[in-house]
Amino acid sequence: MELSQLTAYAQLKFHMREQRPWPDFPGFSVLADPITGKWAALLMRQWDSDSGEEIQRCDMRCGQQVLAQRPAPFLSKPFRMKGPNWVGVTFHGGTEPETVFRLLDQAVSQSQRGYTIVLEQKPTSAAVVYADTPLSAPGKPFPSIGEEVPEKIYQMRGLYQCREGTFAEKCQNFYRQGKFMEDYEDDCPWNGDYTRYFPTYHDLNVRQLRGYFTWRAQVRKGEFTPIATSMAYIYVYELLNGIGAASPEDALEKLQAFQTGFVESGVGEASMGKNLRQWMLEFAVLHNLPPQTARSFASPQVLRRDEALVTLRSPQEATDQAVLEALCAFGPKKLEESPVVKKEGARGVHLFAEVWRQGLALSAQKGEDLFTACFGRLDGYPWSPLSNAVYWEERPHPDADYALDPCRIYRCRGGHWQEERYENLYFGKDKLPGLLHQADRLLRKYLKTGHYLREKPEEAWAAPYVEAVLEAERAAALEAARPKITIDLSHLERIRRDAQATRESLLTDEERGEEEPPPPPVEETPPPAPEQPDICPQVPGLEPGYVQLLLALLRGEPTAPLVQAHKWMPSVVADAINQAFFDDIGDNILECDGAAITLVEDYREEILEMLGGMNP
Repeated sequence: MELSQLTAYAQLKFHMREQRPWPDFPGFSVLADPITGKWAALLMRQWDSDSGEEIQRCDMRCGQQVLAQRPAPFLSKPFRMKGPNWVGVTFHGGTEPETVFRLLDQAVSQSQRGYTIVLEQKPTSAAVVYADTPLSAPGKPFPSIGEEVPEKIYQMRGLYQCREGTFAEKCQNFYRQGKFMEDYEDDCPWNGDYTRYFPTYHDLNVRQLRGYFTWRAQVRKGEFTPIATSMAYIYVYELLNGIGAASPEDALEKLQAFQTGFVESGVGEASMGKNLRQWMLEFAVLHNLPPQTARSFASPQVLRRDEALVTLRSPQEATDQAVLEALCAFGPKKLEESPVVKKEGARGVHLFAEVWRQGLALSAQKGEDLFTACFGRLDGYPWSPLSNAVYWEERPHPDADYALDPCRIYRCRGGHWQEERYENLYFGKDKLPGLLHQADRLLRKYLKTGHYLREKPEEAWAAPYVEAVLEAERAAALEAARPKITIDLSHLERIRRDAQATRESLLTDEERGEEEPPPPPVEETPPPAPEQPDICPQVPGLEPGYVQLLLALLRGEPTAPLVQAHKWMPSVVADAINQAFFDDIGDNILECDGAAITLVEDYREEILEMLGGMNP
């Protein structure tokens, strides 16, 4: 038995949904009474890396007296909760579903327990009490004790075998009886109320059985009429077991028709829809139906998550926009609102995408894996298809591999299934947000977008990835600025031939016979280049002398003689230059200790660019 069977039982019988109140601890969840809010059970899932299996347990509020009343190897003292009201349950192959369900019934009843106050109770003498005989309504005869049972139903009930009373035995009996009744039809409607978890033919009386087979005959003709939800589930179980279907494809088609005609139309309960979609997905995997068919039943949220992981795992094969959307799926939700994207558009999107691509490449060069650091590894976890349905396989499922998508693969070995996926529990919660925050901060500074972000020391590891992108951006800009000269050699050859032909046509016969060798070339001395005056660039709001000092710093020359010659105060000069460049740089470009002025080397390239790209 697995926890999924317990949660399905709680939802169907008590409308009690599994709650996850602790986002940081996804392995813990609770089942709480929907009326009182009291906990009925604390559910625990923990991955055991040594055994490669998931450990499933729960603490149930049913009272420790059950340990003496119903001793079982899967029952124990509570694992997390304290006090005599709690009992621990371990889920494995030997856990009995019926026992666990009864314990949950007891836990829910205790959480809803009230009080009965007797105001007065007088003793009564012993007497013979005659019960009233109920009278039937006119036109409605008494149900006969010896009511005739159709021969087919009589034979079906005789097929039931009770040995150990396990859930697996119940599923096997259902399959055996269902195959026997596969083509049976009746004409005896029944519209009563009926509620039971995991209902089967054996749980129904003769009237209910005849009513069910009458309703089933109508459904097979496409006529969907109301019936108790538990009895409608029997029809779903039949199709999951291939009862009444010519092939797995036919069974899936009929399940979809039932979902549309009974559930989504409002004839039946909408709550069946979630189970139906889950079962149709698992059914498609079990019968190796096309993955695109299985994906149509999967959760859209799960598919989007997997698609984003595929994109981030192989970003070179994706567009810049796809990479950014994948980063936003796991990173800060407001990344697309960054001024880097809002102001720069496609350029900003490209820079963010390149940060991720460069991060993967550079981390690989260091023998690391940025993707694994952010999202963990593709690993296998126990998967039990159709475990919360009445389903029977006559023999263990053969070994199989089924890829729903590149990030979600189902494998069966020796009859046991595993689902390979990236588990949220092992995501590096701070890794990707740290990378994206550092990238956003440095890109805003590089593009001078304003609204600058504060530096966080713990994100310094991501700076080299961003700097590599910026370096490539600068190199690409320089290459694009160079003039492009294209020489077509074929045109030159044609011009040479045309010139030779023209020359030949202009020569006389004597000139053709007595061509003098051409004189040797005369070396010409190029005229000296005129001296160009030293041009000092102008910076708005900054006097020329301060500009000369800045140029000296860029050339690496001492500035003390210039300061002494003009009798400047070094701190005043540094403040004036910093103020002139602050609107564009967003930071101080000079530092002053009171005597010496030094250049902040990080801004050398930006200063040169602002000064016109000149050589200092």
